[in-house]
Amino acid sequence: MSSNTGPFSTGPTDSEELSPAERYRASAERRAEAATYLGQFSGTLEFELDDFQRQACRSLQEGKGVLVAAPTGAGKTIVGEFAIYLALQRGLKAFYTTPIKALSNQKFSELAAKYGADNVGLLTGDTSINGDAQVVVMTTEVLRNMLYADSATLGDLGYVVMDEVHYLADRFRGAVWEEVIIHLPSEVRVASLSATVSNAEEFGAWLDTVRGDTDIIVSEHRPVPLWQHVMVGRRIMDLFAGETTFDEIAPPGGDGIDEVPPLAKPREDAKGRGFDVNPELLDVARREIQQSFRSRQGPGKRGQRGRRGDDRPVRGGEPAGVRRASRPQVIASLDRMDLLPAITFIFSRAGCEGAVAQCVASGLWLTTETEQRIIAQRVDEAGQDIPPDDLDVLGFWTWRDGLLRGFAAHHAGMLPTFKEVVEKLFADGLVKAVFATETLALGVNMPARSVVLEKLDKFNGEAHVDITAGEYTQLTGRAGRRGIDVEGHAVVLWQPGADPTAVAGLASRRTYPLNSSFRPTYNMSINLLAQFGRSRAREILESSFAQFQADRSVVGLARQVRSREESLAGYAKSMTCHLGDFTEYARLRRALSDAENATSRTKSRVQKSLNDDSLARLLPGDVVNVPGGRAPGPAVVLSSDHGSREPRPAVLTLDNQLRRIGTDDLEGPIAPVTRIRIPKSFNAKVPKSRRDLASSARNALRENRPPAPGQNRNHDFGRGAALPNQEKRIADLRRALRAHPCHGCSEREDHARWSERWWKLRRETDGLVRQIQGRTNTIAKTFDRVCDVLSAYGYLEDTGDGRLVISPDGQRLRRIYGEKDLLISQSLRLGAFDDLDATEVAALASVLVYQAKREDRGLRPRMPSVSLETAVDIVVREWSALEDVEEENKLPLTGEPELGLVWPLYKWARGRHLQDVLSGTDLAAGDFVRWVKQVVDLLDQLAKIPGLDPRLSRLCVEAINLIRRGVVAYSSVL
Repeated sequence: MSSNTGPFSTGPTDSEELSPAERYRASAERRAEAATYLGQFSGTLEFELDDFQRQACRSLQEGKGVLVAAPTGAGKTIVGEFAIYLALQRGLKAFYTTPIKALSNQKFSELAAKYGADNVGLLTGDTSINGDAQVVVMTTEVLRNMLYADSATLGDLGYVVMDEVHYLADRFRGAVWEEVIIHLPSEVRVASLSATVSNAEEFGAWLDTVRGDTDIIVSEHRPVPLWQHVMVGRRIMDLFAGETTFDEIAPPGGDGIDEVPPLAKPREDAKGRGFDVNPELLDVARREIQQSFRSRQGPGKRGQRGRRGDDRPVRGGEPAGVRRASRPQVIASLDRMDLLPAITFIFSRAGCEGAVAQCVASGLWLTTETEQRIIAQRVDEAGQDIPPDDLDVLGFWTWRDGLLRGFAAHHAGMLPTFKEVVEKLFADGLVKAVFATETLALGVNMPARSVVLEKLDKFNGEAHVDITAGEYTQLTGRAGRRGIDVEGHAVVLWQPGADPTAVAGLASRRTYPLNSSFRPTYNMSINLLAQFGRSRAREILESSFAQFQADRSVVGLARQVRSREESLAGYAKSMTCHLGDFTEYARLRRALSDAENATSRTKSRVQKSLNDDSLARLLPGDVVNVPGGRAPGPAVVLSSDHGSREPRPAVLTLDNQLRRIGTDDLEGPIAPVTRIRIPKSFNAKVPKSRRDLASSARNALRENRPPAPGQNRNHDFGRGAALPNQEKRIADLRRALRAHPCHGCSEREDHARWSERWWKLRRETDGLVRQIQGRTNTIAKTFDRVCDVLSAYGYLEDTGDGRLVISPDGQRLRRIYGEKDLLISQSLRLGAFDDLDATEVAALASVLVYQAKREDRGLRPRMPSVSLETAVDIVVREWSALEDVEEENKLPLTGEPELGLVWPLYKWARGRHLQDVLSGTDLAAGDFVRWVKQVVDLLDQLAKIPGLDPRLSRLCVEAINLIRRGVVAYSSVL
């Protein structure tokens, strides 16, 4: 393995700096290279290769694999294209893999234009075009599935390009990249293209271990300089003092990911130039803090408010902060400074759509009449196949109006066709301002002159968190179009309370560590067993990057353990007591403290258990008094939740609000105070139904109706239960402590302080030892637990001599790929699909694919048919049982089946219009299309399972034909 790191120049060295002998040698090298494949490939390009590109291409030409880590926009894909060129010249196949379908579609179009449509194919989960071509673009999952199925398409494969390989850190899908790298035939050369990561050497060392000779080529250089700015009001100010570009502020060598350059003390480059935050920005921040403080204090005494008794600034004072520019004003400012086209990252779909609407409403136009004619023609061509009824629900006319003015949104909720049109118009310079979510930063080729970040925090599904330095680098890396722009610009909008030094800290760190997310899944494990047997499968898993990283970390942990053991010996000496064994006395003190804490925890656990039990006992129609939470007060139980580990029954409050209550809303066990009957015609989505039910509850409370008798729900839930054994142990320990000789020592508390230090360090050291034990063979141990679960379910059978063989059900599991692979297989096995027609098969498949956002999860809907209701019950019951087994075996839990797509997909399969399908849901058209395509992918997998009931196979194919229509059918490659 060879390693080449550090910044590389983007062009040839100035000949004036070379001696005659050096110029002659360089000329001879160029002549020699001209006769090679690399020379021929270079001749097809319109630009000179950068040093890092040339170096990587040479490695491929010499038969080596490569890891290329470089900033966004540096031209990594040229290395991938050279791998394809080598394959074509040598009569071999080349696969180009990407993490997302949009990037696959884009790369397919580029390569088909370059090498001809007959020579290039595309394979994604729902699209298959010319799959036997010499060059095939595909999502990484497709290649993984090919490897496990031992597909004939793998014949003559010579090169695999893994674009965006740093995606292996993704906790949901990242393992697929490692599976591919491990399982590809040894003769296949892999070109791995990555964003700049701080541990490229470590990742390259692993690639060298599993793939053979692999060169690591790291370029820290951006071919287009990137300038960092902050927009304060309508004024764009430099973030750093002086003439400082992104290349200059980044730490050399890509190390020190966790170190922020101290901004109070400027860091210097090789020439001794200091880098500091622009003092004007620091002044703005200081003034804002002072003005905010004065506005709170008012003109009177310290701590005194204005006459009005509120915190508003008094008249005549300075404004409390900088007036933030509106979105149209931001774009207009960029336009005036010739900084368009620009991508503005807004971490919200609604925010992106709102930004376009605001710009349109402001009367701002960024396009000429000629550009408008071209845009109108392309947009109308893209929409000509869309049924007129669907155009309105898709927001086509609003979208078209924004495009004509030069504005567009770009997010996952858009129709794929619309997104592709936006990408092409932006790349051609016709659309000047795109408002996008962070998904655009992932590989899609949409470079801009400027990138704007509205905020430096985002909602990650659970909480608002600051973006990381790696995310900042990925987002701002879009700025600066190679061959078009002389420089790129990153602009952060000023926020109230902004800290310029924090922004500078983000901008000063350009790399991030690549950490494996690999873990054995059911499908992966059973495929490994089928192909290699248990012993060899464990060896293969131990060769994963996850285990590689774990093994490396053990060395450092062992060093820490040795150092701490020496400190423990010193602490033990300092707590020696002349009256007796202080170690024994300290153990008694520790045991007493632990027992008291354990008793407290036990009481808390008992209380929570009683609360959970009381929630699980609630029935539809019970009226309860919720003591806390978001909406305290009386509420009617609409649906029980006795099957969950943490029950959260759905309720209707008396002010007609739907919500779920959990233990966080309770102060103690909850019991019904009265009970009403819920009409069969009740529909929680209809406001009148909610009002009527709330009125019934109010009447019942007024009349003091008792709750339903005979259900034993009005006891004290065991709140008076004592904990006699623990209380007795605490009393015994206190007596033993007082009777110990060291209890009377005059230096007892001094010894005790040393003892506490000893115990704390002992606990930490034992934790490190457990980490070492846990990290040794950790992946193989997980694999063993997965095998235990598969054996318990009958997918693996023990032959009696210690060997495991795959059962017929296990062979079926081998062909099911997805996060709920075992649940899908169990659903087939238990007959969930048996009594369904094609429409119902599609709807049930959605339950096994769809993942609702947390805030979108509501009441369980009534199913469209009795047979589908029965099928869903089978799936939900099996999921609950599987979750118990997984918890017992310390495995990650399979996601809960989601029912939110059942009705929309059922209606779609029955031929309803898109507007009818989406009516009453929170689904965006783009989301609906994306989920339907994933359902198509699952149905296609099921239809192709060897030995599956022929009737079910036919139904799966029929279901695919029913749902692959309209917007789903034409949302593919343009």
